[in-house]
Amino acid sequence: MQLAEELIAYARMNKSDVALAKGILNKAYITFARNERRASHLLAFEAEKIANGTDDLPVRVQATISAGQSWAEEGNFPFALAKLQAAVDLARQSKSPSSLAAALNALTLLYTQMREYDKGFEVLDELLAVSARLASPGRMAQAKNTEYGLALDAQQPQRGQRALLAALALERQLGARGMVAVTLVNLSDSYLKEGDYARALRYANEAITAADLVNDEQVEATARLNIGQALIGQGRLQEGKQSVATGLAYYERTANQPEMQAVLLEYGMALEKAGDLRGAVTAYHRERGISNQLFEKQRQKAVYELQEKYEAEKKQRQIELLSRENQLKSTEIDNRRLQQRVWWLLALVLAMASAIVGLLYRKVRHANVQLKVKNQELKRQSSRDPLTALYNRRHFQEFMRSHAGKPQPAYAGDDVVGALFLLDVDHFKHINDAYGHAAGDLVLTTIAETLHDVLRETDMIVRWGGEEFLAFLPAVARDGLDEIARRILNGMAAQRIDYQGQTIEVHVSVGFAPYPLAPLGRPLTWERSVNLIDMALYLAKAHGRNRAYGLRGFHHVERTTLEVVEQDLERAWRDGFVDLSVVLGGTDEADRPETAGTQTLTPGGQAGDGVAAAAVT
Repeated sequence: MQLAEELIAYARMNKSDVALAKGILNKAYITFARNERRASHLLAFEAEKIANGTDDLPVRVQATISAGQSWAEEGNFPFALAKLQAAVDLARQSKSPSSLAAALNALTLLYTQMREYDKGFEVLDELLAVSARLASPGRMAQAKNTEYGLALDAQQPQRGQRALLAALALERQLGARGMVAVTLVNLSDSYLKEGDYARALRYANEAITAADLVNDEQVEATARLNIGQALIGQGRLQEGKQSVATGLAYYERTANQPEMQAVLLEYGMALEKAGDLRGAVTAYHRERGISNQLFEKQRQKAVYELQEKYEAEKKQRQIELLSRENQLKSTEIDNRRLQQRVWWLLALVLAMASAIVGLLYRKVRHANVQLKVKNQELKRQSSRDPLTALYNRRHFQEFMRSHAGKPQPAYAGDDVVGALFLLDVDHFKHINDAYGHAAGDLVLTTIAETLHDVLRETDMIVRWGGEEFLAFLPAVARDGLDEIARRILNGMAAQRIDYQGQTIEVHVSVGFAPYPLAPLGRPLTWERSVNLIDMALYLAKAHGRNRAYGLRGFHHVERTTLEVVEQDLERAWRDGFVDLSVVLGGTDEADRPETAGTQTLTPGGQAGDGVAAAAVT
């Protein structure tokens, strides 16, 4: 114990958690050997907590095994199982076969205690394989003894005997005399249970010889008990009784009554089986006497504990009663003092209350002002696109819903109208793939700045989604829509973006129309208008990009339906139901060679004019 305490003190002085965990573990093992189980368990739990804070996997495995075994000894098998399974996982991570063997051995013993024999044999198979790879006779001997315990409890005595014989050979190879003595007495017991009294006698006699070499009185006493039962089984009652009496003398001398009770019970059964009923009754009476003594001791211990608990509770109640009386007297004194102070404080409180109320009122007003500012800021943030600072789609939708039912302003001669422009960046996916998303973001912000330069402050510019933008112009000359489209196309084409030493050209395709569109004098909803403009944008994309297609109006819509027009705008134009115009952007070397300009698409035109004439692939 002194060495363990010195190691603990050294570890704390040097702030070494690894050494501290090892010292506490050694102290736990010594405490357990002194039969102070609860104290030993608490030390094991403390060591595990400290070890888990280190990177030393072997120490963590050892501490986790000890914690699991402590939980098993307290009867808490679920906690024990979790700890030992964690120990096996840690041992696998450590790549240490010896740590893995120790963890598997502990887990097999736990499954034996839990009577989970199938799982126990499954873990045992891995344990035996790991022990074989270690080529360590000591580890293999330990594994074989574990196999013996599991086989014995699982009602597989033959497998248990084979395990013991293999362990005995390994222990003799190691020269482990103490282990040899224990294994020999276990073999004697195993053959005794089978009724093979000759072999039981042989191994018991060998166990006595081995126990003498290591001065192990307990093993010698157990061997003499086995010899006595074997002799009784052979009908040599007197010799057997004398040997049993010699063995019992050790347990009587050590006052180990629980073991004495178990030995007498087995002794009585052996005598009864041999026909010595008188001797069996005598053994049973002695066993019953010890049982009664143990029960009486336990009862007296429980009574003493209850009495101590009652006395302690009685003293605690008296202490609490005195404490309450003292508190009551103190409270009365304090109340008198408090009454004197209350009147003095009341006036001060009333004076301060009015000041506090005024101060709180000012704070509330200030908080309300700040809240209003914050709400306005949040509203602004919720209506803006974070990348381009343009309005977002949700803001535009709310704006159109709030203005949809309002009458449109009357412009003289209907020459001034509203307008919607929908833009899409040409080859944007290629830009992202070739230059990266950062370049794509730079293109989008450049387009947003260009739209601000080209359009007026009163026009609403919206990031519609992805690489699409929408502009709502509340008032513009009807015959100026094509010019606005041209300004947008040329403004974009004039941009040259320098990115990481490379130049990126920007072009867009545009769909546009006056707003509101009113076929047959009935204005369309803004959603349907945007849908038709999106189809015009699709025509611009399909017929060469870097151009704008405008929907000027409708003709003879009464001969068809608006749904037909919405399904195929180009076919509707060819059938003469819509009036389209196309505005070509500046020179685009990637797409076409011709000069920028405007073309009116006459419905039903021949090859060489209309959409076919404007389309360049």
